Amino acid sequence: MRLDELLAEVQTRIDAVRGTRDRVHQLLEAVVGVGRGLDLDQVLRRIVETAAQLVDARYGALGVIGPDGRRLSQFLTVGLSEEEGARIGPLPSGHGILGEIIRRPEPLRLSELGAHPASHGFPPGHPPMRTFLGVPIRVREEVFGNLYLTDKKGGRDFDEEDEAVIATLSVAAGVAIDNARLYQSSQRQRRWLQAGTEITHHLLSGSPRTQVLELMARWAGEITEARLSEVSVPVTGAGQLVVELSLDGEGRQDQGREGWVLPVEGTLPGAAHRTGAPVASTDLAADPDYGADPRAPEGLGPAVAVPLGTGPQAAHGVLLLARPSGAPVFTGEELDPLAAFAGQAAVALELADRRSEAEQLALLEDRDRIARDLHDLAIQRLFATGMTLQSAARLVDHPGAAERVQRAVGDLDETIKIIRSTIFGLRDRGEDSGPGLRSRVVRAVGEAATALGFPPRLSMEGLLDTDVPPAVADHVVAVLTELLSNAARHAHATRVEIGLRAASGEVVLTVEDDGRGIPDGGRRSGLANLGERALGVGGSFAIAPARDGGGSRLVWRAPLPAGG
Repeated sequence: MRLDELLAEVQTRIDAVRGTRDRVHQLLEAVVGVGRGLDLDQVLRRIVETAAQLVDARYGALGVIGPDGRRLSQFLTVGLSEEEGARIGPLPSGHGILGEIIRRPEPLRLSELGAHPASHGFPPGHPPMRTFLGVPIRVREEVFGNLYLTDKKGGRDFDEEDEAVIATLSVAAGVAIDNARLYQSSQRQRRWLQAGTEITHHLLSGSPRTQVLELMARWAGEITEARLSEVSVPVTGAGQLVVELSLDGEGRQDQGREGWVLPVEGTLPGAAHRTGAPVASTDLAADPDYGADPRAPEGLGPAVAVPLGTGPQAAHGVLLLARPSGAPVFTGEELDPLAAFAGQAAVALELADRRSEAEQLALLEDRDRIARDLHDLAIQRLFATGMTLQSAARLVDHPGAAERVQRAVGDLDETIKIIRSTIFGLRDRGEDSGPGLRSRVVRAVGEAATALGFPPRLSMEGLLDTDVPPAVADHVVAVLTELLSNAARHAHATRVEIGLRAASGEVVLTVEDDGRGIPDGGRRSGLANLGERALGVGGSFAIAPARDGGGSRLVWRAPLPAGG
């Protein structure tokens, strides 16, 4: 061998040794690099970027295997621009070559990607790819996901050394992923405990139920990074659920969803309510089993519904959490603390309900005592005083003085009537206890919820059961029923607000909706009847646009008897 040839061979071996040394050094730096940080998403991103750099791959991807062990629940890519990603469309779920490594978790090298029997080709808009290297990532002997690398720069094939480098990196990646998951799990558990403690504190300290439900939905949405957090409650005897609270990913209330009626059959919250156990979906928007909610927000992906209570027909409702499409699915590690949180919240709600019932019972007993004392003491003494004055009036010779005494007797009679009316109000046992105006209005509003598709909002003020005469109360109920029927049949409203007030010598019923309004020249026979009812009792009926400019506002008034 000539000297120049010998020197060239020696230089080649020296370069190879240097290249190997440099690559080993690069690999060691990569192993240390992927172990930095504890945020799981950042760790996964760092792993796939490092893998592509180590083997000079133009494109790289990391697919996370879902709970079913057959599909990819998350897919991170390197090398694709936003425009290329948009042209490709939905990310792969684990078919073709990608699914081959899921089914057989072993390293796979290919010189021609399309020549493999499992290859299904590329979707339209996908950049061409030829060479391929795939390696599984294991976390504690469980396959967590796969690294996919394509198109080695320079048109070369991936070799055994590339495979060994990525296999070594995958071991370090498994350790880094395990650490990040453990840290993420501990942080999530800490936040669940903090949320449960805060909710229990608010419930037991007397905070309103709606405020506590909002706090619960907000905490759950933040911890699970949900785009939709929703609480639905059952409608007694109707086989339906009503959305009581709906929050978006920013914690803002979605009033378009609140009040929406969900069927139990064909919805994810309905399934959780019916079975009394958590129910999950990997893609809510495309899930054929839970498509009975036509007004579900678009772009929802993985979702879970958790009952607030134990056993079928959970009395306190259902908590629904949904992530955006393409986000990671809910894993068992997430569902266990979520179910525990929902159970703790249900127990706190139950305790709060029992406390509220006890307070209501104590209030009613106190009202009974006050009413009894007023009847037995105040009224009897006033009545005796009136009798005394009436007897004394006959002994008064001065006409002016006698008239004043008689006027005082009349005032005492009116005072007795007021006290008796107050006694009747104190002894009213609630809206469902009898045929009072309050209970009749609540019943009418509840019956209208089915026809409307959502529960109207109702507020009532004043002594409706004592100040409003029965005849006027009948008119109020008839007018309310007619207005709610019009809102359901003609207005196509999505929001109805009802106000009923007895004060300042009149009863006022206001019904406002956001529907189509009342068109000019439309049928007004029903509204004319309502106007005639008002005139018949000396009142009025007015129609105007709603305060926000859409829909209608209808106000029906009737005077109350003097001294009522």
